[in-house]
Amino acid sequence: MTQTYSTDWDIDNYRDDTEPEEHWELRRAFMEAHKGTFSEEYLVALARTFANIEFMGCSYPAPVMIKIAELSKDVAKDYRDSQKDKLKRTFVTASSAAENKIKKRNTDPGSYTSEKKTKK
Repeated sequence: MTQTYSTDWDIDNYRDDTEPEEHWELRRAFMEAHKGTFSEEYLVALARTFANIEFMGCSYPAPVMIKIAELSKDVAKDYRDSQKDKLKRTFVTASSAAENKIKKRNTDPGSYTSEKKTKK
C-alpha cells in the first residue's frame, strides 16, 4: 500500500523573495508533481535540493542524486532542453584553482620560478 500525504498546504508559501522567476517556476513544478507523495517538509527539502543541482551544479551523495534524477526527469525535461545551447558555468574548488595556477607557473616559459633567476 502506498502512503499518501496531506495536500492542503500552499506551495506558493515557499517562494523566496529573491528567487528568480525561472528558478521558482521549475521548483514549483517539481513540488506540484510530487505533492501528496511525500510529507510537506520532505518535499520542500527535495525541491530545494533539486534546484541546487539544476541551477548551481551542486552534487550530493549518490542515493540523493539518483532519487532527484528519478523525480525530476519529467519535470525538468523542457528546462534542460532549453539549456543545452546556453553558456555553462564551471565551478572549481579553490585548491584546484591554486594547483592549476602552480602548474601553469611551472610550465609557462615567461613565468618567474627560482630556476629562472638571472645571476648578476
